[in-house]
Amino acid sequence: MKKTILPVILFFALTLNSYAQDKKVAVVTFYAVKQIDVGGFGNAAQLAVKLADDPNFNVAPMLTNFHDQFFNDYAKSFPFQLLPEDQIINNDAYKAYVPVGEEATSGVLKDTHNLPYNGYKIVLPLMGHANEKNLLGIFNQADGVMKVYINFSLSQIGFGGMGVVKVTAFANIALFNKDGEKVFSIKEDARSKSSSPLIGGVPVMTPEKILPMCESALTELMNDLQKDMPKIIKKANAKL
Repeated sequence: MKKTILPVILFFALTLNSYAQDKKVAVVTFYAVKQIDVGGFGNAAQLAVKLADDPNFNVAPMLTNFHDQFFNDYAKSFPFQLLPEDQIINNDAYKAYVPVGEEATSGVLKDTHNLPYNGYKIVLPLMGHANEKNLLGIFNQADGVMKVYINFSLSQIGFGGMGVVKVTAFANIALFNKDGEKVFSIKEDARSKSSSPLIGGVPVMTPEKILPMCESALTELMNDLQKDMPKIIKKANAKL
């Protein structure tokens, strides 16, 4: 009996895997949020805005590293194929598309506080699915669209004004089907090994202090994702 059941189960699993591999997904946004979330430090909000505007706070190399590892390594764990990147960013309709929400002019939604990878539009994680549906219309050969971005937050380790701060990096990956409905949403995070002191209970928000912690946190996150992505995807309710 067991000898009969095993081949049937194996055949069924292989059939499902083959079906999933036939699906195509378009990655329609890939960017980094430059403005650090300092929600735990009410008096540091303006410092975070100033940091995001500082040209020395350059997150482009980190975004490039994450982008390359995403497409070269993480993508292999998905039970579907990603459309070639050049088919996305060189599509005339995509290049002409103005995403809903792009009119935002302040705070974390400000365009200058979000850095897209070369050629990508910034498609913000807004309520509703207008962007997803519009982009599915542009890439009608795809069975779904994917949105990817990274962001950072600052948190205190210790009590009072005597602690230190560390940066947490977040990877956000969301998949939407042909109906514009969310299939899965992944948000993984990792904290920096390096830290920075508090001065009078206020974090020092300079590129020299914050950028190395962002790099440390993203390195930890990328290492974790390299190991955990197959398990994360397996748990996701991927039903294109």
